[in-house]
Amino acid sequence: MPVHFEAAHGTLSSIWLLVAIPLASAAILLLFGRWMNKWGHILGVLSVLASFVLGLIYFFSLRGLAGPSRAASLNLFDFIPVGGLKVQFGLLLDPLSAIFVLLITGVGFLIHLYAVGYMSHDQGRRRFFGYFNLFVAAMLLLVLGNNYVITFVGWEGVGLASYLLISFWNDRPAAATAGKKAFIMNRVGDAGFVTAIFLMFATFGSVNFADVFNGATSGAAGKTTILILGLLLLLGACGKSGQFPLQAWLPDAMEGPTPVSALIHAATMVTAGVYLIARSNPIFSANASLQTVVVSVGAFTLLFGAIIGGAKDDIKRVLAWSTVSQIGYMFLGVGLGGAAYALALIHLLAHGFFKAGLFLGSGSIMHSMKDQTDIRRFGGLWRYMPITWITFGLGYLAIIGIPPLSGYFSKDPIIEAAFNRPGWTGWLFGSAALLGAGLTAFYMTRLIVLTFHGPKRWTEDIEHPHESPPIMTIPLLLLGVGSIAAGGLFVSPLLPVKDWLMPVFNNPPEESHAHIGQWTSSGLTLLVVLIGLALGIVLFRNGTALHEQPAGPVVRAARANLYGDAFNEGVFEKPGLYLTRALVYLDNRGVDGLVNGLAAFVGGTSGRLRRTQSGFVRSYALSILGGALLIVAATLAVALG
Repeated sequence: MPVHFEAAHGTLSSIWLLVAIPLASAAILLLFGRWMNKWGHILGVLSVLASFVLGLIYFFSLRGLAGPSRAASLNLFDFIPVGGLKVQFGLLLDPLSAIFVLLITGVGFLIHLYAVGYMSHDQGRRRFFGYFNLFVAAMLLLVLGNNYVITFVGWEGVGLASYLLISFWNDRPAAATAGKKAFIMNRVGDAGFVTAIFLMFATFGSVNFADVFNGATSGAAGKTTILILGLLLLLGACGKSGQFPLQAWLPDAMEGPTPVSALIHAATMVTAGVYLIARSNPIFSANASLQTVVVSVGAFTLLFGAIIGGAKDDIKRVLAWSTVSQIGYMFLGVGLGGAAYALALIHLLAHGFFKAGLFLGSGSIMHSMKDQTDIRRFGGLWRYMPITWITFGLGYLAIIGIPPLSGYFSKDPIIEAAFNRPGWTGWLFGSAALLGAGLTAFYMTRLIVLTFHGPKRWTEDIEHPHESPPIMTIPLLLLGVGSIAAGGLFVSPLLPVKDWLMPVFNNPPEESHAHIGQWTSSGLTLLVVLIGLALGIVLFRNGTALHEQPAGPVVRAARANLYGDAFNEGVFEKPGLYLTRALVYLDNRGVDGLVNGLAAFVGGTSGRLRRTQSGFVRSYALSILGGALLIVAATLAVALG
């Protein structure tokens, strides 16, 4: 069925307000800061709340639309009218973008509210909320764009905002370095995205979603072109979502304030890569080899992140590597295609709730423990921080997939779909996803046991841990409710996300092939999860050593991020440095040497010739006489010859 988007009308003709409100708030906070230092955070919170309310209104308006596509497209003005390239600044609200709008603004509002308390004593709070609003506006533009160029504008906007927020405390060298690392690694992925846009225009003559998707499904492009296009889009998605081989920036981004970790690196920005692949589903579904690459990246990354997460002692870095792993499950889902597209999106939504709650819970712990992050120096905190303990525990149970919490309804179906992929690869990818579930249960149990249970291991400067203020605990409680109910709600008849997303994925048929059944898959997954949970309790119930202990090769490798940074340094960074130095040497000694040598020759020659211009008449007369004698001699030689 050809893709077609109806023009927006009525209430939906004002969807531009979703982006305009937080963008205007960011401009006010950043440009008129002297008048907003005291009350700027209130404007920042209310602007996101306003976008959330509008998002709800537009969501229900969208539900009332007739037609198979259930989408409203709004072109605002000509953005790039150059030659054959005609790009409108346009927005698209459809089932896919609508759920992202609600996630970004709903969870974003709770994180903004939490940040009011978390950043209450920071001198740059007004600037922080300005950057926060800028990010929300850019993220909304990313998911609402109706063509790849506008999506790319939002894509770069969130990259800029992420850099500003990660390095917000730029007086700390680690934060400044982490911001630069995130910015540079994302540029690698962005190069793939922008090259894909060039290829789209060269192949289809357009960058509009409808034109590109219809061209991809009609056979207007060859299989090789589709494969290259999909790989370029995948490179962009891996950069933004922290997937292998561009995963190294995301854990380092924990140097930013904890609300940044919750909003950008758990609930929204790092899911942009999943959105890009889901939005481009006609391209990825048109090439089976391309889908296999996406599934392979997701399966490898979910294991990669889970193994490293089990060896980290920094509470935020454990959660960061957990994010890398969980997004791997989402990539696995979108790579499987068909009905699994919706499964990946359900896990994305559920993950937005429980991972945001886990990150904000870690911030609450840091707030109580004087910004300490080493879980080896916690222990016994459940008595002093009961609300944080309960909400963190709900997020923990949700992420490991204990029924009936949200992870059970969102992650388990992806594992089942992976097992039921046709051929032997189904067993391979299903086993990887199953092993990842066990590893997730192990490292998350280690995290919660060392943090909240066992003996106290605090340093002497921590006299009395305490619960965070209500401005921080209320968002934790609401996200805890989401950790319980989100997954079940999204698969229930009340809000069936799978049915809601069918128009976006062109009504994908259910797979008839099955290696294992639903109950077998769920039972096996629960068994593996319980084994991982039990290992975590047995090994860490009495705490752990406060000093580095001799470790085996696997643990050493995990602590070194499985040598991913060393690989990037050895394969890309050092050869790049050597090449740069060689080019600088060639430029200095070769190009500059030739230019400077020629200049020295001309300068020296002109200097010597200048000496003949002495200003003495007798010298000029002698020169004239010499010249005349030479002419006479030459004339006589010719005549006599």
